[in-house]
Amino acid sequence: MSGSWGCPHELNDRCSKVNDLPCDPGMKGCVLYGRFVFANEDKNQRLRQKQARSGGSAASPDPHACRDTED
Repeated sequence: MSGSWGCPHELNDRCSKVNDLPCDPGMKGCVLYGRFVFANEDKNQRLRQKQARSGGSAASPDPHACRDTED
């Protein structure tokens, strides 16, 4: 995988921060939870809640916010 990110909490494909569950970036309890837009819309619920409280546009987070694009 090119340009991958390594989580300091992931050990042997398990999350040491979230009860040693299988690592799933963006799951509840993950350091990424509610901070980034994911392709899986189920993981964006917390982000939308945070944006709604702060008065941001929570209806449609930018789906390309975390993607690299080539023009």
